[in-house]
Amino acid sequence: MTIAVTTPTGHVGSRVVQLLLQAGVRPRVLVRDPARLEPGIRAGVDVHRGDLTDAGFVRQALAGATAALVVDPTPHTVEDPVDTSRRTGAHLAAAVRDNGVRRVVFLSSVGAELRHGAGHIDGLAAIEEQLDATGADVLHLRCGYFFTNLILSLDDLAAGRLTAADDPDRPLPWVDPRDIGDIAAARLLNDGWHGRVVQGVHGPQDLSWRHVARILSAALGRDIRVRTVSDGDVREALSAAGLPPGAVNGIVGMTSGTRELTPEQPRGTFTTTPTALAGWAHAHLRPLLAESAR
Repeated sequence: MTIAVTTPTGHVGSRVVQLLLQAGVRPRVLVRDPARLEPGIRAGVDVHRGDLTDAGFVRQALAGATAALVVDPTPHTVEDPVDTSRRTGAHLAAAVRDNGVRRVVFLSSVGAELRHGAGHIDGLAAIEEQLDATGADVLHLRCGYFFTNLILSLDDLAAGRLTAADDPDRPLPWVDPRDIGDIAAARLLNDGWHGRVVQGVHGPQDLSWRHVARILSAALGRDIRVRTVSDGDVREALSAAGLPPGAVNGIVGMTSGTRELTPEQPRGTFTTTPTALAGWAHAHLRPLLAESAR
């Protein structure tokens, strides 16, 4: 069994690598900068150094692999994130097809079921379709909003703000990426499923922004209040930060395009994961805020 892992230093990929090692599997990791791998991890994996946007590298790196975790590395900040994701997905799908990779787990998102009109998520929708056409057994993990996105808001949280360009009372699925990694690793190790499978990953409960603010207030020991902004406000701030128009459209579109969305996979046994935001915030956000205050 040869399992390949893309983005092995990311929040999800690093967890998958850890679990594969603990299961006795030596994973093959596709990584741009091997120095970012933890020393203890580096010794237990086969490193293929390269860029996932390089079709030749991806084809070579997936040769002989029986299963793969596929993660789109496209940052939200590029000029045309949807087209960049689509082109990267084409390389990955071609490598899966040409190398006969039998089992693929793809990190997708809630909103990909719309196919169009959800900003950068449209790029993930395109990759779903590209992987579906490979003939491999493919699992699309339609994930909720990552807890780790809050790390990008440390300055706001330090000032007692949680900024949302959405209805502050609308519940959304929030999830710890570590739990996504648990599901991905289990599926990669299990060869008993076949065909095209879609699985939501929704965290332990749906949370509104106001509910998140209350949870963070208790976990961080400070009063956090929701500050709502418009799509226009977000556009203006992103443009002022120097992002190109295509990137701004991709980011704003993720919120505006899914504002009325009910996830295709309902909450239930298969979509609910265990890690609560309160414990995660106390363990991860609180130390980061304390460090930033020094």
